[in-house]
Amino acid sequence: MSLSKDHQKKLLDLAKSSIQHGLQKGKPLKVDLADFPPQLTIKRATFVTLLLHDQLRGCIGTLDAVRPLIEDIAENAYSAAFQDPRFPQLKENELDHLKIHLSILTPAEPVIFTSEQDLLHQLQPGIDGLILEDGHRRGTFLPSVWESLPEAEQFLRHLKQKAGLAPDYWSDSIQVYRYRTEVIV
Repeated sequence: MSLSKDHQKKLLDLAKSSIQHGLQKGKPLKVDLADFPPQLTIKRATFVTLLLHDQLRGCIGTLDAVRPLIEDIAENAYSAAFQDPRFPQLKENELDHLKIHLSILTPAEPVIFTSEQDLLHQLQPGIDGLILEDGHRRGTFLPSVWESLPEAEQFLRHLKQKAGLAPDYWSDSIQVYRYRTEVIV
């Protein structure tokens, strides 16, 4: 689903408003579904990535579509600014320099593979977002991560580490799912 420029702007404005609301009230902005067109109220999974001076400042999202799109954006924008455990809470003086990137995910689909080499050959750099699971370990990389990890082997090794596995780990119980994103900046 590709969103119109007007709908994209509404989502970016909503993300910024939720962060501003968080700075003032300490909680995410509550949205009224009736205030938005139907295309923005269907359930979608999203990630909100915040950049400050082109450096990651926060990134939080959902892999499953459990909330209406606008609610997911408002909640994830707030969480990226104030609840990403890798960063301190966003300060008021950072807001004007913040870049907000929204990623709207397609539903994840399983990747069927017979070996690590088979999986690597199926990956589409720059296109695929991946979820890797093995037992209780789970990690994901958005398609935008290919910009910093452009080789499939490198991408997969780092994804395993993000999931808490060794970079050279392999098991027949590994499951991988792929998704795509519509990115709004």
